[in-house]
Amino acid sequence: MKCPYCSFQDTKVTDTRVIDDGEKVRRRRECIKCGMRFTTHEAVEIIPILVIKRDKSREPFNRNKLLSGLFRACEKRPVPIETIEGIANSIEIKLQNSTAHEVKASVIGEMAMASLKQVDEVSYVRFASVYRQFKDVNSFIEELNKLVKKEQ
Repeated sequence: MKCPYCSFQDTKVTDTRVIDDGEKVRRRRECIKCGMRFTTHEAVEIIPILVIKRDKSREPFNRNKLLSGLFRACEKRPVPIETIEGIANSIEIKLQNSTAHEVKASVIGEMAMASLKQVDEVSYVRFASVYRQFKDVNSFIEELNKLVKKEQ
Protein backbone atom coordinates (compact mmCIF):
# COMPACT_ATOMS: atom_id res chain seq x y z
CA MET A 1 0.00 0.00 0.00
CA LYS A 2 1.41 3.37 -1.02
CA CYS A 3 1.74 6.03 1.70
CA PRO A 4 -0.63 8.97 1.00
CA TYR A 5 1.86 11.42 2.58
CA CYS A 6 5.24 10.58 1.04
CA SER A 7 4.22 8.05 -1.69
CA PHE A 8 6.62 5.42 -0.37
CA GLN A 9 5.56 1.97 -1.60
CA ASP A 10 5.92 0.03 1.67
CA THR A 11 3.70 0.24 4.76
CA LYS A 12 3.03 -2.05 7.67
CA VAL A 13 -0.31 -2.95 9.22
CA THR A 14 -0.51 -1.95 12.90
CA ASP A 15 -4.16 -2.87 13.60
CA THR A 16 -6.91 -4.81 11.84
CA ARG A 17 -10.61 -4.76 12.76
CA VAL A 18 -13.71 -6.25 11.17
CA ILE A 19 -16.52 -3.71 10.73
CA ASP A 20 -20.06 -3.59 9.27
CA ASP A 21 -20.97 -7.08 10.53
CA GLY A 22 -18.01 -8.71 8.81
CA GLU A 23 -18.60 -6.98 5.47
CA LYS A 24 -15.48 -4.78 5.67
CA VAL A 25 -12.02 -4.75 7.23
CA ARG A 26 -10.51 -1.58 8.69
CA ARG A 27 -6.71 -1.47 8.79
CA ARG A 28 -4.42 1.03 10.47
CA ARG A 29 -1.17 1.32 8.57
CA GLU A 30 2.16 3.00 9.18
CA CYS A 31 4.60 4.14 6.52
CA ILE A 32 8.03 2.54 6.86
CA LYS A 33 9.78 5.69 5.56
CA CYS A 34 8.00 8.71 7.12
CA GLY A 35 6.23 7.00 10.05
CA MET A 36 2.85 8.61 9.28
CA ARG A 37 -0.25 6.56 10.05
CA PHE A 38 -3.40 6.24 7.98
CA THR A 39 -6.51 4.07 7.75
CA THR A 40 -7.70 1.88 4.88
CA HIS A 41 -11.00 0.05 4.40
CA GLU A 42 -11.29 -3.20 2.46
CA ALA A 43 -14.48 -4.75 1.08
CA VAL A 44 -15.23 -7.53 -1.32
CA GLU A 45 -15.91 -6.20 -4.79
CA ILE A 46 -18.77 -8.07 -6.38
CA ILE A 47 -18.85 -7.63 -10.11
CA PRO A 48 -22.43 -7.70 -11.34
CA ILE A 49 -23.39 -10.38 -13.82
CA LEU A 50 -25.21 -9.14 -16.89
CA VAL A 51 -27.74 -11.38 -18.61
CA ILE A 52 -27.89 -11.17 -22.41
CA LYS A 53 -31.51 -11.65 -23.37
CA ARG A 54 -32.87 -13.05 -26.64
CA ASP A 55 -33.30 -9.56 -28.10
CA LYS A 56 -29.60 -8.85 -27.30
CA SER A 57 -30.49 -6.38 -24.54
CA ARG A 58 -28.65 -6.70 -21.25
CA GLU A 59 -29.91 -6.53 -17.69
CA PRO A 60 -28.39 -7.38 -14.30
CA PHE A 61 -28.86 -10.97 -13.10
CA ASN A 62 -31.94 -11.12 -10.90
CA ARG A 63 -32.10 -14.12 -8.58
CA ASN A 64 -35.74 -13.38 -7.79
CA LYS A 65 -36.66 -13.70 -11.46
CA LEU A 66 -35.02 -17.12 -11.58
CA LEU A 67 -36.76 -18.18 -8.36
CA SER A 68 -40.10 -16.98 -9.70
CA GLY A 69 -39.74 -19.15 -12.81
CA LEU A 70 -38.69 -22.15 -10.75
CA PHE A 71 -41.59 -21.69 -8.31
CA ARG A 72 -44.07 -21.46 -11.18
CA ALA A 73 -42.71 -24.64 -12.75
CA CYS A 74 -42.91 -26.50 -9.42
CA GLU A 75 -46.34 -25.18 -8.44
CA LYS A 76 -48.57 -27.95 -6.99
CA ARG A 77 -45.69 -30.43 -7.30
CA PRO A 78 -44.01 -32.30 -4.43
CA VAL A 79 -40.84 -30.22 -4.65
CA PRO A 80 -39.74 -28.69 -1.34
CA ILE A 81 -39.05 -24.94 -1.25
CA GLU A 82 -35.54 -25.72 0.04
CA THR A 83 -34.84 -27.70 -3.14
CA ILE A 84 -36.03 -24.85 -5.37
CA GLU A 85 -33.93 -22.34 -3.43
CA GLY A 86 -30.99 -24.74 -3.62
CA ILE A 87 -31.28 -24.84 -7.41
CA ALA A 88 -31.31 -21.02 -7.56
CA ASN A 89 -28.36 -20.82 -5.16
CA SER A 90 -26.40 -23.35 -7.16
CA ILE A 91 -26.97 -21.47 -10.41
CA GLU A 92 -26.09 -18.13 -8.82
CA ILE A 93 -22.86 -19.54 -7.33
CA LYS A 94 -21.86 -21.03 -10.69
CA LEU A 95 -22.43 -17.66 -12.35
CA GLN A 96 -20.50 -15.77 -9.65
CA ASN A 97 -17.59 -18.22 -9.86
CA SER A 98 -17.41 -18.06 -13.62
CA THR A 99 -14.93 -15.70 -15.20
CA ALA A 100 -17.56 -14.29 -17.55
CA HIS A 101 -19.30 -11.08 -16.51
CA GLU A 102 -21.98 -11.57 -19.13
CA VAL A 103 -24.03 -14.72 -19.65
CA LYS A 104 -26.75 -15.54 -22.13
CA ALA A 105 -30.22 -16.09 -20.70
CA SER A 106 -30.25 -19.39 -22.59
CA VAL A 107 -27.34 -20.65 -20.47
CA ILE A 108 -29.22 -19.86 -17.25
CA GLY A 109 -32.35 -21.52 -18.66
CA GLU A 110 -30.43 -24.67 -19.59
CA MET A 111 -28.89 -24.81 -16.11
CA ALA A 112 -32.34 -24.50 -14.53
CA MET A 113 -33.81 -27.17 -16.81
CA ALA A 114 -30.96 -29.58 -16.09
CA SER A 115 -31.51 -29.18 -12.35
CA LEU A 116 -35.30 -29.50 -12.59
CA LYS A 117 -34.97 -32.61 -14.75
CA GLN A 118 -33.13 -34.34 -11.89
CA VAL A 119 -35.67 -33.18 -9.29
CA ASP A 120 -39.10 -33.47 -10.95
CA GLU A 121 -39.82 -34.25 -14.59
CA VAL A 122 -43.21 -32.53 -14.64
CA SER A 123 -41.62 -29.34 -13.34
CA TYR A 124 -38.93 -29.72 -15.97
CA VAL A 125 -41.53 -29.97 -18.75
CA ARG A 126 -43.42 -26.96 -17.38
CA PHE A 127 -40.25 -24.87 -17.27
CA ALA A 128 -39.21 -26.06 -20.73
CA SER A 129 -42.60 -25.21 -22.19
CA VAL A 130 -42.23 -21.57 -21.14
CA TYR A 131 -38.49 -21.32 -21.68
CA ARG A 132 -38.38 -22.95 -25.11
CA GLN A 133 -41.60 -21.27 -26.22
CA PHE A 134 -43.03 -24.27 -28.02
CA LYS A 135 -44.73 -23.13 -31.23
CA ASP A 136 -47.28 -25.92 -31.32
CA VAL A 137 -48.34 -29.20 -29.72
CA ASN A 138 -45.98 -31.23 -31.93
CA SER A 139 -42.85 -29.48 -30.64
CA PHE A 140 -44.11 -30.06 -27.09
CA ILE A 141 -44.69 -33.77 -27.83
CA GLU A 142 -41.18 -34.01 -29.33
CA GLU A 143 -39.71 -32.73 -26.05
CA LEU A 144 -41.77 -35.26 -24.08
CA ASN A 145 -40.60 -38.06 -26.40
CA LYS A 146 -36.97 -37.04 -25.81
CA LEU A 147 -37.58 -37.24 -22.09
CA VAL A 148 -39.20 -40.68 -22.34
CA LYS A 149 -36.40 -42.05 -24.61
CA LYS A 150 -33.69 -40.92 -22.17
CA GLU A 151 -35.39 -42.83 -19.35
CA GLN A 152 -35.42 -46.12 -21.27
